[in-house]
Amino acid sequence: MSQAPIDVYSWPTPNGHKVHIMLEECGLPYVAHPVNIGKGDQFAADFLAISPNNKIPAIVDPQGLDGQPMSLFESGAILVYLASKTGQLLPQSDRARFEVLQWLMFQMGGVGPMLGQAHHFRLYAPEKLPYAIERYTNEARRLYGVIDRRLSQSAFVGGPEYSIADIAIFPWLRNWENQGIVLSDFPHLKTWFEAMAARPAVQRGVKVLADLRKPLTGDKERDILFGKSQYAKR
Repeated sequence: MSQAPIDVYSWPTPNGHKVHIMLEECGLPYVAHPVNIGKGDQFAADFLAISPNNKIPAIVDPQGLDGQPMSLFESGAILVYLASKTGQLLPQSDRARFEVLQWLMFQMGGVGPMLGQAHHFRLYAPEKLPYAIERYTNEARRLYGVIDRRLSQSAFVGGPEYSIADIAIFPWLRNWENQGIVLSDFPHLKTWFEAMAARPAVQRGVKVLADLRKPLTGDKERDILFGKSQYAKR
């Protein structure tokens, strides 16, 4: 039986790109539904029904692993789910699988949150706070160093084979200049990054919904993006 398209509720951000790239790599059919986080779509009741943390991405697979519809939020969980569904990009042996998963958790717990803060304080914060900028820029450099050292010893982040760990980390590094990073300072990472960027599925994935994203135009959009008014009601 052919796979029915997976509904992907997303926006062209690093976390959204992860899932778009994974679906392209696995060759699964999907329909991308834009959730415009600058306009507050992430707070709509129908989206909260599948993503209670009001974050993109989320998916609804009409043919889950048990044949029944399955909805998921959190990009890392979605990557593991799609890998399990297709038998791709996550090793089968326990040792190799957990080696990949530890680097996926490294992205979820470190790379994403810390680089996100670097972006916030360097680009979006209404006040440029030197302490915050220095704190998160230094942490970005530290994380790039961790990845660079790993790639000096391993062909890919998760081990000898391309995996969901690479897919999870790559989108967060695409805006390295905005994070205060000089990519040539991390030669092993730079080589890996360029190889990742050349993959056709990666190129297709980062283009999904990209034409819809526009620069923030004022304080109102910024407040919506960061949930100021919505969180104040809770």
